[in-house]
Amino acid sequence: MAEAVLAAPAARRSDWPFLLCYALAWAGATAGYGPLLTLLLPLRVAELAGPAAVPWLATLTFIGAVSASLTNIAWGWASDRTGHRRAWVAVGLVLASALLLALPLATTLPGLIALLVAWQAALNMVLGPLAAWAGDCVPDRHKGVLGGLLAFAPAWSGAVGAFVTLPALHGGPGVGFATRVAVLALIVVLSILPLLLFGPRLMPAQAPVVSAAATAPCAPTPTGPVRRMWLARLLVQLAEATLFAFIAYWFLSIDATMHPATMARIYGVLLALSVPLALLVGHWADRRVRPWRPLALLAALVALGLVIMALAPGKAVALAGYALFALAMAVFLALHAGQTLRVLPRPDRRGRDLGLFNLTNTVPSLIVPWLAVGLVPTLGFGALFLVLATCAILASALLLSIRQA
Repeated sequence: MAEAVLAAPAARRSDWPFLLCYALAWAGATAGYGPLLTLLLPLRVAELAGPAAVPWLATLTFIGAVSASLTNIAWGWASDRTGHRRAWVAVGLVLASALLLALPLATTLPGLIALLVAWQAALNMVLGPLAAWAGDCVPDRHKGVLGGLLAFAPAWSGAVGAFVTLPALHGGPGVGFATRVAVLALIVVLSILPLLLFGPRLMPAQAPVVSAAATAPCAPTPTGPVRRMWLARLLVQLAEATLFAFIAYWFLSIDATMHPATMARIYGVLLALSVPLALLVGHWADRRVRPWRPLALLAALVALGLVIMALAPGKAVALAGYALFALAMAVFLALHAGQTLRVLPRPDRRGRDLGLFNLTNTVPSLIVPWLAVGLVPTLGFGALFLVLATCAILASALLLSIRQA
């Protein structure tokens, strides 16, 4: 019923402007936390904590992840209840920007943690409703292309991270951090503002379904595909989280002389290549109306890349395996995000349900350290990669078992 509403000529004319504005907004929101958590925050913690930086950063990261997980669900649910997304995104953007600008004012680690937790909550007031907004307005015929456009977000986040860490923005301890977070806040606002100004004001996909649900509250919903999509992403995210945390150590294990700048360039090139590849695969999935096959194939390619990395006889083959892994992973995560919107059974609970899906991004961070500590010291990275490849194969099988179109 919702699809019929979105198939109207007016909706068709508005599809692409919304898709492009949405992709820019999502990339901006991603840039809001990526460079801060991976680059700027560790440097600030080092300034304040000195030799104790590592345990403080671990504590801060854990508390921030818990805050992000819970508030993403809460704000998504709140936007479901009110029936509007724009206001939540706008208020969250104002609060997140203000708290981001306030971070340099924290001169103690407990104060920094308190501000970070508040900032995480405000940022997820943007992310939770923003994720659901796409489900409200993007019809199934564009879910693949939407996923392809979302692949732009990691590449944009990396570019923003490189920009805000330029030496020209360094003004000494504290001052440099303040300048960089101010630039970061400005980039985020400018990225999200077009969607707030020109995006649709209503939730056209929701009203008909809400009405149907109200008249038949006990009607069954297709939860099987939802569970399989959730578990498949969790299994694949285990591999992504592991490589994100330990990739530098693996690079050094195959070439002890590899410079960090070389590692960054390899990762950046692969992220850039993933954007057109994700768009092509997403467009194919939309044209053929076969959303699960590309995801299953990509999960299998993730597994193949990990097997090559585990068994590679030398550096060249290992890097080729990593290239296959990284490309397949980036495209998988982007397309999965788009196709998840296809299987959620209740548009009136879309924000809350997407918050639950967001747990697949945070739960692996709690599992990965124990997995790595248990395998790498005694059996090496090869054993770890083979375990992760098994997880990816299971994810591929789960996706192939989905029959809903």
